[in-house]
Amino acid sequence: MSGLLWILGIFTFLQHGYAAAFPKEPRDTTIRNCSISPPYIPPTVKNSTDGLNRLRQEMRNHNISAYIIPSTDPHLGEYIADQEKRRQWMTGFTGSAGDAVVTLTRAALFTDSRYWTQAERQMDCNWELQKSVSEIVFWILQEGTSGDEIGFDPFLWSINEWEAYNNSFEGSGRILRSIPTNLVDKVWGSQRPPLPDNDIYFIPENFLGNSWQEKVIQIRNTMEAHPQKPTALLLSALEETAWLFNLRGQDIPYNPFFYSYGMLTKNSISLFVNVSRIPDTVRNYLSINCPGSMCVQFIEYEKVRDTLIDYVKGDVKVWIGSQYTNYGVYETIPADKLLSENYSLIMITKSIKNEKEQELLKNCHIRDAVAVIEYLNWLEKNVPSNTVTELSGAHYVDGRRAKQAHSKGPSFETISAGGLNAALAHYSATNETNRRLTVNEMYLVDSGGQYLDGTTDITRTVHWGKPTAFEKEAYTRVLMGNIELSRLVFPQQTSGRVIEVFARQALWEVGLNYGHGTGHGIGNFFAVHEWPVGFQSSNIALFKGMFSSIEPGYYHDGYFGIRIEDIVLVVEADTKVPGKYLTFETVTLVPYDRNLIDVSIMNDAQIRYVDKYYEKIRRIMLPELQRQGLHEEYRWLERNTEPLSPGTIVTASLGLLSASLIVSVFLQQTGA
Repeated sequence: MSGLLWILGIFTFLQHGYAAAFPKEPRDTTIRNCSISPPYIPPTVKNSTDGLNRLRQEMRNHNISAYIIPSTDPHLGEYIADQEKRRQWMTGFTGSAGDAVVTLTRAALFTDSRYWTQAERQMDCNWELQKSVSEIVFWILQEGTSGDEIGFDPFLWSINEWEAYNNSFEGSGRILRSIPTNLVDKVWGSQRPPLPDNDIYFIPENFLGNSWQEKVIQIRNTMEAHPQKPTALLLSALEETAWLFNLRGQDIPYNPFFYSYGMLTKNSISLFVNVSRIPDTVRNYLSINCPGSMCVQFIEYEKVRDTLIDYVKGDVKVWIGSQYTNYGVYETIPADKLLSENYSLIMITKSIKNEKEQELLKNCHIRDAVAVIEYLNWLEKNVPSNTVTELSGAHYVDGRRAKQAHSKGPSFETISAGGLNAALAHYSATNETNRRLTVNEMYLVDSGGQYLDGTTDITRTVHWGKPTAFEKEAYTRVLMGNIELSRLVFPQQTSGRVIEVFARQALWEVGLNYGHGTGHGIGNFFAVHEWPVGFQSSNIALFKGMFSSIEPGYYHDGYFGIRIEDIVLVVEADTKVPGKYLTFETVTLVPYDRNLIDVSIMNDAQIRYVDKYYEKIRRIMLPELQRQGLHEEYRWLERNTEPLSPGTIVTASLGLLSASLIVSVFLQQTGA
């Protein structure tokens, strides 16, 4: 019988060829196949033919050979509204990173490896996928000829981006052409989502550290003290107008902002906004001192460019922060009338919270901790029954926050990641990737809330079963890094990049590391990532009154991921020798997972730190849980904040950098 099967196999091979006898693996039908005729297009893609044809006609009308479509909005923030998603509308690709370029004969999307598969699932064969974001200029140069003009919307480019493109095209014969009227918008037409029409509102006085009038006076005094005597301050980042005027909106997902610009001079205050969205309550709030130098004038949002063009005709100097100022407004200001600094005056000013703002932020973290404690207790009860998924977990914790006082929704999309999904540092669960949580795997939840008094962000990693020795060591070393940076004492005005190594040292000792930043600023009902505070090279020095996250991690590809994130306040340190030194006060109030802590590799100081932190959590959170009638969560917190057992302590295990090396690094970074 076996001989007959062998003969039939040979016959099949000869009759139908090698492919019939040895069929290939099934092709992935979720992605496009443009190499066959006709091409295979999965149902998830968008047909872009009509949009491209109409865009190319607009390009011919403007006599340009290429048009660049970025993924930003005019305020260059982290999140954008639906009506600003031009690249997504043109290509069908919904990823958060990537730019598109259209010529008269070709169209290409440039994105990084995180999004290659997603792009193949969402784009039709009109689009080429270019797997390197740094190749845009080279691709344009290869496609065109000398004398070509490349169009772009100046409102969607940062100043630095324009300079980079301009320098790259220099000497090539190509010309960058600023076209203030966006060509995609003209093609998009009536299909484009409308401008948000919900009312802009002001923050109640009991949630404020200062009135908007006090802020205006403070900023004007700083302008007057500047050696170059700027006559006007331009507000381009949405955070700037929201902060200065104590206003909020709902234009941007997860961020309480509204589309606007502002301009402050010695004698006038202008707010560029969709004026129809200003209710009488806000008009009265901002116009109580009209007429006069403290009177806010409302000007239509689209008039900012024309207003600047008129303003700079006089003997003036306009102060901008280049980080969030788009090229569209920048190009209207002559060089001799411009004062440009990377760090916006308002961004720096608002990063230092006064005592009232500090109190507000601490209070919102107490209520936020209740929601997270409720969630961790719920997980502990329900995961063993195999009824919890990543998505249902995220929905539950978001729901717990929504029930807390002054809640205004999540501060970002909750990262709910089980097992190997947690190895992706910024994983987002979908219906396709949604994983059931089990007691045998790590689980990472990174979540946060928006409240009238503050913004929160916390990450906890837990394991309900028996973690491996390596999982426990990795988790403990991440915790040790969090502790060592949190308890550090350092000189005033030290840059975060100088001390960031303390969060990594315990991991480095055994050859582990993480690939993301160690922390970011956070504010009072603002963006969850509040620039320019943090531990990266682009961040400013640390000052008393700043809030930042501290979030070391470790990600073992294909197996698990760990991150421990707390929010801390920069405070004065109590040193033996009096001096100007700072340290951190942790305001996050949720315990770590003791099931993952290996005290045998921690030193005495680290164990004492956790025990003291747990005492603080008990002192603040147990009465709050009792006040809210959460008796089961009360008992959960009691169990999970018991002092760590000393076990076998290896006092010198951390192996911190030597004092001489720290001094050397500090002097090198500060240029001293």
